[in-house]
Amino acid sequence: MLAMTLSGPGQPLVLADLLLPAPGGHDLRIKVLACGVCRTDLHIMDGDLPPRKPGGVPGHEVVGRVLAMGCLATRFQVGDRVGVPWLGGTCGHCAYCTSQRENLCDTPVFTGYDRHGGFAEYALADERFCFALPERYDDVHAAPLLCAGLIGYRAYRLAGVSGPMRLGLYGFGAAAHIICQIAVAQGQQVYAFVRPGDQQSQRFALQLGACWAGSSDARPAAELDAALIFAPVGSLVPAALRATRKGGVVVCAGIHMSDIPSFEYALLWGERSVRSVANLTREDGEAFFALIDRYPVTTHVQTFALAQANQAVAALRAGAIDGAAVLVP
Repeated sequence: MLAMTLSGPGQPLVLADLLLPAPGGHDLRIKVLACGVCRTDLHIMDGDLPPRKPGGVPGHEVVGRVLAMGCLATRFQVGDRVGVPWLGGTCGHCAYCTSQRENLCDTPVFTGYDRHGGFAEYALADERFCFALPERYDDVHAAPLLCAGLIGYRAYRLAGVSGPMRLGLYGFGAAAHIICQIAVAQGQQVYAFVRPGDQQSQRFALQLGACWAGSSDARPAAELDAALIFAPVGSLVPAALRATRKGGVVVCAGIHMSDIPSFEYALLWGERSVRSVANLTREDGEAFFALIDRYPVTTHVQTFALAQANQAVAALRAGAIDGAAVLVP
């Protein structure tokens, strides 16, 4: 099978011909129909995350069709369409797994990091961590839901949403453009913060229902009740705190962020809080897919062929994509 492989940090992906994987246990062998390109893939490629074994296949927003199943697999049938997210497995017995916090498992397995992901024609996935996907979304438009959508939802939930609020979104990429639509549908006022001078992203945010869009170093006219930071830029933490009211919360939603600069205690005082989001739980996934059944979203995508994965990564890195990049093998 053809796959885009990573030999090491800082290296471009290389198209390789790998053996077709054989499913065992709870595994599904799937034909990859589409795979989103996530900022986490950039962090893996750049070495921001500790490197795994050479020759890995990135990609953890995988939409696929079940072709074969391991001997213990019973949830799905051959021919079913499934979604494969970042969290690809947990131990099931550590203190986190047994307290409904499997996203913090001590020995997790991540798709496209610990095991080969979806930048390929075929992939294996543990059926216990796969999702059935809403039929209203075709393969390409479903792909970004599997990380951008899920992590955006978890960040939104951890912001303590309860009734109408003023919500800031820092970094208006794949995750923000999905959660913006949900928040607007639920009656929130969304403030979109983008790279200075990025008028295209400002227009995109306003088209999706944001009531205000401006530079990430700007102060909105009204204080925010909560802010979600999707851009991996540590200096946005004090900026978001400055824009947030007393008692508000700033949620850092990325898996990696540059160092957070020191800031005066007055920004945190007033019972403001800063917290992070780590991975997701299967419960998050089920709740998210139920939510978008009630509040449908439109994922905006730009497609690339599998062999164009490096071009997709470059476009994402440059902020040249409104919404999400998706590979179609």
